[in-house]
Amino acid sequence: MLSAYAEPSLWLTGGALVIALTMMFGLLALILVEGTRTFWPLRVVRWELPDRVVMGEITRSEWFRPDPQSIQNMSPELQKSFQEYTDKHKGWVLRYLVRTGNYELTNEHFQWVSAPEILLGKTTWPDWVIVLERMAWGRFYGIPVAFVIDGQPQVTTPSEAWENFLHWHPEVRRRFRVIRRLETRVLGDINHDLESARLRLRSVELEEGKQSPRYRRLEAEVAQAEKKLNERYESVRQEIERLRAENARYAIRLKTADGQEKDIALADIVRAYPANQLDLIARCQVYLSRVWEFLTDEPREANTEGGIFPAIFGTAFLTLLMTIAVVPMGVLAALYLREYAKGGVIVSGLRIAINNLAGVPSIVFGVFGLGFFCYLVGGSIDSIFFQARLPNPTFGTGGILWASLTLALLTLPVVIVATEEALAAVPRSVREGSYACGATRWQTLRRVVIPQAFPGILTGTILAMARGAGEVAPLMLTGAVKLAPELPIDHRFPYIHLQRSFMHLGFHIYDLGFQSPNSEAAKPMVFSTTLVLILLILALNLWAFALRARLRRASRVLHL
Repeated sequence: MLSAYAEPSLWLTGGALVIALTMMFGLLALILVEGTRTFWPLRVVRWELPDRVVMGEITRSEWFRPDPQSIQNMSPELQKSFQEYTDKHKGWVLRYLVRTGNYELTNEHFQWVSAPEILLGKTTWPDWVIVLERMAWGRFYGIPVAFVIDGQPQVTTPSEAWENFLHWHPEVRRRFRVIRRLETRVLGDINHDLESARLRLRSVELEEGKQSPRYRRLEAEVAQAEKKLNERYESVRQEIERLRAENARYAIRLKTADGQEKDIALADIVRAYPANQLDLIARCQVYLSRVWEFLTDEPREANTEGGIFPAIFGTAFLTLLMTIAVVPMGVLAALYLREYAKGGVIVSGLRIAINNLAGVPSIVFGVFGLGFFCYLVGGSIDSIFFQARLPNPTFGTGGILWASLTLALLTLPVVIVATEEALAAVPRSVREGSYACGATRWQTLRRVVIPQAFPGILTGTILAMARGAGEVAPLMLTGAVKLAPELPIDHRFPYIHLQRSFMHLGFHIYDLGFQSPNSEAAKPMVFSTTLVLILLILALNLWAFALRARLRRASRVLHL
């Protein structure tokens, strides 16, 4: 009876749909929750355990079965505590992963603390424990004992040391930003001018030789220009040294959980806060500050701290370049196959090849892009236009241009198939009406068929953008790198530098998840970066959807 009404198949397909949606939304919910809570400041606990003192942030907990041999190696008191705990919980033990920081003192960022150890120890939540986020070495946890100027402690109470820190740290960070600007912008421009002068001289040498009058005249001009640039370089370097010396005067002295004291320069501190004194508003301020840094700053500490702005920019720029490259190629190929080519063996073979191309593994496209675009095309460009730079390659190595063209080939079948379907959906009567009015085939295509098929073409573009933005394997061979703070766009002519390497969110996620030296610190960043990648792809797709809807409305008005 049920099979007569097809109810089993209905329940089967409906259940499969529910399972698929549950898995998809569950994954998105996991990424959303883990990605958004990464930056929330936690309280700091201090445990005085039987064999050590631990102070830090509790990041997660888990149950595990302890090894009997490891229990036997413990002290009798700890053995008794473990035995009582395992008997009570059927052999399981709860343990906490604590982010203790202070890597230069302990050689570890995290420590495991088990519940039986906690039961034998003492738990406190120190009022004046300070969390420092630094440029290097990760976080530092300690209690301020003095504020140091020129090596001499000025105040010796936690509250006074913290007040002096709040007073001096903004000025120190301002000088730090000036130093970074001088190093990256001013010294970078000077080095660029020096390199340009050297390349001009090298070009003349290759063309006319060192004995030519033009070379000697240019050599004198370059020597004079280099002298001025070197003088300016030295002046900027001295200013940088002066600012660094001024920043080096200020430090804060902290005492760790085990009683060690360490002076930390204020210039090395990105952010600091008394973790156990923050109210809800202060925690939200720290949270928003971390989120803003994550979205607008450069990575630091092996990509486990800081921001991902270069990766965000690289992903968006790469996707736009890929779209600009793949849409014209795909649309023209589809126009030829649908409107001009006659049916036959060759056209059938082309369609089979396009369908097979969609199933080729992406790493194969990466190998092709490396060999053809980077080495063959890029090497030829270097030998013709950048001979003075050889043997250092300009375009003959990985870059964002070759990566975008590689992804364009990868997503080309998607655009071709979608465009062909959009062209086929245009009624034949529309074409015949245009021909009846005296229009040629090209005029009909350009003014009648393509405008009506454009929403469908944009559908293929959206699918291509979604796939290309998430690809990683081809980029690893054609230009994506672990760290590239220098963006492909800057203030120097020609302003857009397509030969540069770049960062990509997908590759950044891979690097954090599988190549980070501090896996526990990198794990939350993986979820946050994944969330940003999903939101970026969603934003690009929403923009394309809005454009498609607008063109659809325009085509309907034109049709009426």
